[in-house]
Amino acid sequence: MRDLIASQDILVSPGVYDGYSAKLVEKAGFKTACTTGAGLSNARLGVEDVGIMGLSDNVEACRMIARSVSIPVMADADTGYGTPATVYHTIQLFEAAGVAGVNIEDQVSPKRCGHMAGKDVVDPREMARKIEAACNARRDDDFVVLARTDAIAIEGLEGAIRRARLYEKAGADLIFADAIKGEDQIKALVDAVDIPVSVNMGFGIRNRPTTPLIPIKRLAELGVKRVTLPRMLPAAAIKAMETALEVLKASIPTGEIVDRPDLLASIDDIWDLMGAADFAALEARYNTFDGLDLDNHPHDATLRPRVLDAT
Repeated sequence: MRDLIASQDILVSPGVYDGYSAKLVEKAGFKTACTTGAGLSNARLGVEDVGIMGLSDNVEACRMIARSVSIPVMADADTGYGTPATVYHTIQLFEAAGVAGVNIEDQVSPKRCGHMAGKDVVDPREMARKIEAACNARRDDDFVVLARTDAIAIEGLEGAIRRARLYEKAGADLIFADAIKGEDQIKALVDAVDIPVSVNMGFGIRNRPTTPLIPIKRLAELGVKRVTLPRMLPAAAIKAMETALEVLKASIPTGEIVDRPDLLASIDDIWDLMGAADFAALEARYNTFDGLDLDNHPHDATLRPRVLDAT
């Protein structure tokens, strides 16, 4: 993940919330993905992103997503689930889950989606301690700690920049100001800090009142190193499911046979995405007893499990 952030190209991270979305991002050729806290809360619990999803639910969802793909996945750790001291343990749980790094935000707890009214932020010194604890807790220095500030809506751009500089000093690897408005504010943040800046483009390919719709190429020209699109895939899935359900419902009273391959993936598409061929190869290798003689078992190295070199 650090190599990707340090590369010359801007890093594009679509937001994922389940195995389907994560595998599709990898299949499409994107080099990394990020979990969307809102998407996980909506999809797993059926509730709004207002702090109801807890640490265990989040970590377990991220574990399943990270293990399903080979590209690095950054996780949304909300406010870190407590005090700076408890953030220390939060980081270790996410790191053990296999993600490449986390976002931690400076909202008060319980948090809410950064584009909703009524949010507030903690004392910046408390957030700085959370970042410090997060950096000290990681077992691998390559684990990325991103500091998110929601201060623009409460303290304006100047307040967000003051916080960004403090969070950088505390050890953050990336900075992200949520609900940032327009190119001028983005450029001001990029110029104000010496660590890479990440920008949230929300829906990515649809305008949203609280997120400017700026081409990714232009973001790169402004000096942005990473762009996330957390709402794009959940919104696309919702729209597609609504359309399919409407077509089905309309066909029921008519008795019409509906065959709409333009609306649905085929079963072969699904099997391919889930790696059915790879599992078939495992079955062909292991679900046979050929070559295993109970009476005269050969000491053949090819039959022994791999032993990793301890060094």
